[in-house]
Amino acid sequence: MIYLDLFWSFFQIGLFSIGGGYAALPLIREQIVEKHAWLTMAAFTDVVTIAEMTPGPIAINAATFVGTQVGGIAGALVATFGCVLPSCVIVILLAWLYRKYRSLTLMQGILSGLRPAVVGLIGAAGASILALALWNGGLMAFSIAALEPVSLCLFAAALFVLRKWNVNPTFIIFGAGAVGAVLYGLI
Repeated sequence: MIYLDLFWSFFQIGLFSIGGGYAALPLIREQIVEKHAWLTMAAFTDVVTIAEMTPGPIAINAATFVGTQVGGIAGALVATFGCVLPSCVIVILLAWLYRKYRSLTLMQGILSGLRPAVVGLIGAAGASILALALWNGGLMAFSIAALEPVSLCLFAAALFVLRKWNVNPTFIIFGAGAVGAVLYGLI
C-alpha cells in the first residue's frame, strides 16, 4: 500500500508541477508533510537542501529521497517513476501540439498566462522555506525576538555573493554549510 501511495503522490506532483522543480515545492510539501506526514517540515527543508545539492531536477531528487526514507530502494524507484511518468507523457504531447500550433495566438496566450502563476508558486515555496530558515518555526513565528541572527546573516551573505559575483550556487551551499557548522557548533 505504501508503494501505491508513493507512486500516486509523486505522480500528482509530476502531473501538476507546471514550471519546474521550484514550482513543485508547494506540491511536494503538501503531499509529504501535510497529507501523508512522511516527513516533518524541518525534514522537508533538509530534503530540499539535499535535492538542490545533488545533480538533477529537484522534484525527482526529492522523490528519490522521500521514497528511500518511506519505502527503501523500491520506494525510491516507485516514487521517482511516479514523478517522471506524467512529464514524459505531457512533454511528448505538448511537443507535438506546440510544433503543430505554435503560431496561434491562443497558444501564446496560454503560455503568457502560465508564467505569472509559476512565479507565484515559486514565491510561495520560497517564503515558506525562508520563514522556516530565519524563524525556525514557520509562518506563525514572525517576530524580531524569534529571528535567528546567524541564519539571517548566512541568508544575507549568500544573497549578496550570488547577486554581486554570480558565484556557482554549489559553492554557496557548501560554504554556508561549513560556516553554519562552525557557527552553530560554537553557539
